[in-house]
Amino acid sequence: GKKLVFRASRPKTSEEIKEYQNLLSNGLVQPTKMEIYTCNVDGSDLIQVTDLGNANWSPFFHPSGEKIIFCSNHSSVMGFPFNLYMVDLDGKNLEQITFDENFASFPVFSNDGKKIVFSSNRNNGGTRNSNVFIAVWIELLLKIIQTPSLLWIQNLN
Repeated sequence: GKKLVFRASRPKTSEEIKEYQNLLSNGLVQPTKMEIYTCNVDGSDLIQVTDLGNANWSPFFHPSGEKIIFCSNHSSVMGFPFNLYMVDLDGKNLEQITFDENFASFPVFSNDGKKIVFSSNRNNGGTRNSNVFIAVWIELLLKIIQTPSLLWIQNLN
């Protein structure tokens, strides 16, 4: 309850700033170029965690408070796929968690860190509908094989 994690765009060029302000004047943002940030709940100590390009969003703290899981299409050429990634608070040790061909997002850990829930377009019959997945989070397995892995236990359609 002492830190916030969020996504934000920070336009740099005068053209980017103008476009950003025009969108804001209409109550809009363009979520195509957003990075992950943290700060204290009072707004102090603002830190940019990612600098990946494209859309980085839906961040959530790992229960340890030492990592952030989020959705990104930073490695996509055409905007898809979106997958889940985890990173240290200082932006180091980026790890890909899911390997979907279309979309995975909205990750949330249980308070004890034993489970994770997220949305994905897998198993949807080729539609744009998202399914909700609950998985057991096996941290020890991640350390042993050096590759993030999720054990799927339930598909809630």
